[in-house]
Amino acid sequence: MQNNIFSGLFVGQNFITIKQVDSTNNFLKDLASNSKPLIEGTVIMAENQYAGRGQQQNGWHAEPGKNLTFSILLKPTFLPVTDQFDLVRAVSLGVFDALAPLLGDKLKIKWPNDIYYADQKLGGMLIENMIQGGQIKNAIVGIGLNINQETFPNHLPNAISLKQILHQDYDLNGLLSEICRHIEAYYLNLKAGKISFVRNTYLKRLYWLNEKKSFRSKEGMFDGIINNVKDNGMLVVKNNKNEELEFSLKEITFVQ
Repeated sequence: MQNNIFSGLFVGQNFITIKQVDSTNNFLKDLASNSKPLIEGTVIMAENQYAGRGQQQNGWHAEPGKNLTFSILLKPTFLPVTDQFDLVRAVSLGVFDALAPLLGDKLKIKWPNDIYYADQKLGGMLIENMIQGGQIKNAIVGIGLNINQETFPNHLPNAISLKQILHQDYDLNGLLSEICRHIEAYYLNLKAGKISFVRNTYLKRLYWLNEKKSFRSKEGMFDGIINNVKDNGMLVVKNNKNEELEFSLKEITFVQ
């Protein structure tokens, strides 16, 4: 279904809504692998996504018609594979900037790509890159955000929605349009070579940045301070011995 809710140059100009799907990422991957090429910026939105995934195969629960569950096709062939975390930064910042006017200073990006309000999870994303010949041919950007849902199952004790925070319903299409517009803007910054701007802005908006907090690694619990994210996306935490430790996604847990 075509729609003109999007004001950007290319993200959302091809917009497809579907009633129900296991995962918008899977649906978009299947479309992208067909012989007919899909245009960059294609957006797939599902009213009901019943098998959404987060990082590390975490499940994602969303009531039908209450939340945003969508995927965007990008073609960041300009981005070296070694710099693919910059796409995570750009997408996270796009979502952040769309929500910041509503949520203010309590909104943060929890490394690597969750959206937090205070200490609760508002949403997250899963970016799946298809690499060919040393280039990122396609990037499937899946995003799930809790918008109008009022209750969450007990196994998601940390979840929160926009409605729970602000006590009103929000127009999903309007929010989707804003998010896509901001993602496009950061993506175009990357394409224009403004890598430092994207990296520095991401760091400034990071959850727990420069705060002494508790973490768990394979060595056990420790207190530390997040002070950087490496170009390749590794999280840098300074421990009590003043050592700068680097962690990839599955190597560290934030202890609330």
